[in-house]
Amino acid sequence: MTEQKADTTRLQRFARAYCESAVLFAAIDLELFTHIAHGADTEQELSRAMGITALNVERMVAVALAMGLIEWDGKTLCNAPDTARFLVKGEPRYAADWLMFTRPSVPEWFRLTEHLKRKEAPVTLGMYEDLTVEEARKYHAATYSIGVGAGKRFSRLVDLSKRRKLLDLGGGSGAYSISAVQTFPKLRAVVLDLPPVTEVTKEYLRLNGVEDRVTTLPGDFTKTAFPNDVDAVVMASNLPIYDDEVIQLVVSKVHAALLPGGEFHLVGEMINDDRRGPLDAALWGMNEAICHSGGKTHTIAQCIGYFKQAGFAKISDEVFVPGTLHRVTGLKAG
Repeated sequence: MTEQKADTTRLQRFARAYCESAVLFAAIDLELFTHIAHGADTEQELSRAMGITALNVERMVAVALAMGLIEWDGKTLCNAPDTARFLVKGEPRYAADWLMFTRPSVPEWFRLTEHLKRKEAPVTLGMYEDLTVEEARKYHAATYSIGVGAGKRFSRLVDLSKRRKLLDLGGGSGAYSISAVQTFPKLRAVVLDLPPVTEVTKEYLRLNGVEDRVTTLPGDFTKTAFPNDVDAVVMASNLPIYDDEVIQLVVSKVHAALLPGGEFHLVGEMINDDRRGPLDAALWGMNEAICHSGGKTHTIAQCIGYFKQAGFAKISDEVFVPGTLHRVTGLKAG
């Protein structure tokens, strides 16, 4: 059998991956997928709708087809299933704000070498260190749509019907708590997050009509004392912000605060124990170099270890969102 000779194809793809991001951003800016959905399904019609030249439409369509963002039957264009679902403006699942959320960080990613060479001590909360209410509002305007989906998934997978009070650590918009109390009518919840964030949390609680069942606790969950009357705790999508020591501290605090028989769910961007992915989870850890926090990507085994050291029993884990999020669960002995 002839051994296949290595070439630069894969490396070239990595080196120019930013081009695909740029095309996606431009397509969202120009509302390509929205115009197609609304009937502008030829290049001539798209030129008029988007206000760009026929040549540039041809360029855009060629790349969007190659990326699988749109489809063509030889006569007319249509959106791929995911762009049709998430990138048509005005539709309930429109997720452009989330997909564009990291766009402002692009220049810093191209300075990654400089960030990695920094010697000074990292700041505790990275990009959240000096967060203002307005910055928190902008942040959650971008992340709320994806948070709602994750919150609903959590309430589908986790039966909280016998629980009475949920503590949502770093809960942000309150998406997990909102979905939980809507799914389980007897449940109440409290969202613990930074003071500027909880001001925004209250806005989402009012928007969803659950402010009588979900309250807020301003603070830093690495330092603030937890309520001692909770029988369920969730910490979701903030794992990479912190190092091993801080995560161990938080998991131990949760165990101490939980009522006997209570449960803790850590949902986060974890990598597999062989450290070969998922790539998205690993990249969130690398993002902390840009934010200059002490955070990192944690393996599934490391997270299970935090639970064991804290004293949790019946520890289990499972994929939460394929390729992105994993969930580790533990019970406090009754």
